[in-house]
Amino acid sequence: MSALRHDLYCDEIIGRTDALRAAIKGADLGATVPTCPDWTLRDLVVHVGGAHRWVGEIVRTRATEEVPDDQVPEFTPEGDDPAVLDAWLAEGAAKTVESLRAAGPDQKVWSWGWERSTGFWARRMAHETIVHQADAALTVKTGYEVAPGLAADTIEEWLEIVAFAQAAGDEKAAGLRGGGRSIHLHATDVPEAGWLIEFGEDGFTWRRAHEKATVALRGPLTDVMLVFNRRLAADSDRVEVLGDAELLDFWLERAVFG
Repeated sequence: MSALRHDLYCDEIIGRTDALRAAIKGADLGATVPTCPDWTLRDLVVHVGGAHRWVGEIVRTRATEEVPDDQVPEFTPEGDDPAVLDAWLAEGAAKTVESLRAAGPDQKVWSWGWERSTGFWARRMAHETIVHQADAALTVKTGYEVAPGLAADTIEEWLEIVAFAQAAGDEKAAGLRGGGRSIHLHATDVPEAGWLIEFGEDGFTWRRAHEKATVALRGPLTDVMLVFNRRLAADSDRVEVLGDAELLDFWLERAVFG
């Protein structure tokens, strides 16, 4: 089940979408997103807005099977007018949140993941928007911060996704194994925020803990989250890597999905 309240995730989808919109207002929509170099800022917006509308349609129709993109109303925006793009993004987030609030967290619907419920999608879209708002903020070089509970949940949801990918046989995630090695994520500004990822012969496990590990990633919780989601380089001066840095690189290279 979701770690935080359903209404908090819904609030975050709207809040982070608004922050993304504010970040790109007046920006060059043709600018390359450094954390997603195959995308422009416009591509980023279309990805986020399309994801919102796709999930909104799944929830609205109580879908029991995957919904194809071509069955999602207004899945892509019309033209390149920044005002039209902004309105499209805002409307998609609002309609999706309206559907999620109406359904509540326990409605059964299709998902690609380990939990087939509207609660799964509220959490997924909140973190999708949190991470992609970071992409926009890093592109236009504006400030970015996440509340501690949400930053911690972003880390934990990503751990769950990578574990799901490994169990499903994803080629890269399957390599995250090998006994006797571990990674410690240590938030220096939130005492209770620490995780230990331990590699075994059959895969990896994780738990909340502050313990000595093969490598430690230390820094403010938001920055640890950004590194863990590959939005901030591990050699950034905003974090410290203590121990076997190659093991952290190994994780970051293979902890992928889709």
